[in-house]
Amino acid sequence: MRPLAAPLTALLLVAALPAGASAQSLGFGTAGGQPAPIDITAQNGISWNQKTRIVTAKGNARAVRGKVTVTADELVAHYSPKPASGAAKPTPAAKPDASAGGLGGLDSGASQITQLDAVGHVHIFTATEQAFGDLAVYHMARHELVLTGGNLRLITPTETVTATRALQYWSEARKAVAIGHAKVVGKDGRSVTADRLTGYFTAAPAAPKAGGTPPAGSTAEASQLRKVVAEGHVVVTTQTDVATGDHGVYHPATGIAVLTGNVHITHGPNELAGHIAQVNMKTGVATLVSAPGHRVEGLILPDSAPAAKPGAAKSPQSGARAK
Repeated sequence: MRPLAAPLTALLLVAALPAGASAQSLGFGTAGGQPAPIDITAQNGISWNQKTRIVTAKGNARAVRGKVTVTADELVAHYSPKPASGAAKPTPAAKPDASAGGLGGLDSGASQITQLDAVGHVHIFTATEQAFGDLAVYHMARHELVLTGGNLRLITPTETVTATRALQYWSEARKAVAIGHAKVVGKDGRSVTADRLTGYFTAAPAAPKAGGTPPAGSTAEASQLRKVVAEGHVVVTTQTDVATGDHGVYHPATGIAVLTGNVHITHGPNELAGHIAQVNMKTGVATLVSAPGHRVEGLILPDSAPAAKPGAAKSPQSGARAK
């Protein structure tokens, strides 16, 4: 199982504010390419259906693989026999060992988990990140995690990502998506909101040990946010400005977010409208940029009062629109 392996990261998605932070993987994938067993335990018992090849753990259920832990009211593991090597016939999957209330090594013997469902009060976490929802589904073959339900949240050391419809992550593609009034908020209050936020990640080697040698498998343990694409009703809020547009792209390496389509910038009582805007997420300064065939308009009040705090600024939709 490998989904959610980046600053889900830091979504999802996903995140989009300060310079590219790195974090431990939330995915249930193999560490450094090495197979790792999934250990499942539950308070109210574990049942096994050999005909349907489903193992169900109920009551404070917990699944642990490496540094990733998933807890929920119920865990449902779908498994199948592992393909036999060579021309030999497949070997029937052995019944998981439920002794001592656990399923140690469920995914490391003659069987392999194809899907894991976490149902009710889902909490996925590592030492640096955590995600919450009502239902989480790990699709092993697609290396995909889909987290849905109410109060969807992803919390990283530098930001919080929320969404109303879904949080998704593809570990091999290093891509995370937050859907439905998706919002990422940094600790300093800066935020990006859109109908859909898509984060793209790249492997980030972990810090070297005292002797100067990176830890074994370190590249599989961390990810770094490379780019965020915001689509639909995009709102970028800094300490002084509010910028809106139809589409936005943010690059953590430079700290620059570029908004396009019906762009408005509000700075206190002052408003600008045009086609392209650049927002420096490091300095908080938003700048309107002219584009071929498009005019820039503005409403500037001389000696205007200092800009209001984020959220208190006049709606940018009330200003002049681009011609």
